[in-house]
Amino acid sequence: MELNSLKPAEGSKKARRRVGRGIGSGLGKTAGRGHKGQKSRAGGFHKVGFEGGQMPLQRRLPKRGFKSAQLKYNGEVTLAQLQGLDATEVDLLTLKTAGLVRQLITNVKVIKSGELSRKVVLKGIGATAGAKAAIEAAGGSAPVLEAAPVVKKLPKKAAA
Repeated sequence: MELNSLKPAEGSKKARRRVGRGIGSGLGKTAGRGHKGQKSRAGGFHKVGFEGGQMPLQRRLPKRGFKSAQLKYNGEVTLAQLQGLDATEVDLLTLKTAGLVRQLITNVKVIKSGELSRKVVLKGIGATAGAKAAIEAAGGSAPVLEAAPVVKKLPKKAAA
C-alpha cells in the first residue's frame, strides 16, 4: 500500500448540494424553498424562539431560582482533606499549592466531613460550626472571619 493509493471508503464522501442550479439537479427554480411565504424569501428568517408574534415559550414560563456569578470564587475543603495536608498553618495559598482548591478561588470554607486528629490552625479561612468544633477538639484554632461590608452603590461626587 502506498500513500498515493489511499482513498476514502466507498460512499463516505458525498458532493455538496448545489441548490438553484437548474431543473436537472432536482433543486432548481425555487431551490427547495417552496412557493411564497416568509421562509421562501431572501432574509426571511426570524430569531430563535420566535413564534409568529405569539408570546414565546421562554417568556410564558415562570422564572425560578438564581445562581450567583460569585459562586465560582467560593471553594470548600473538608476535614478529611485537611488531615491529608502536612502543613499545620493552613491559608488560601497552602490550599492552592496542595491542589485542594482552584486558582480562581478567593473565599474558602472548611466543612465538617471526615475526621481530623491533628492540630490545624486556620488563617483567613472560614469554617462551619461543626468543623470549627472538630478543629478545636483536635487542638487547633479557627478564628471567626469578619464579613466585608457590602457596598451597594458608590457615593455620588459633590458638584463643584
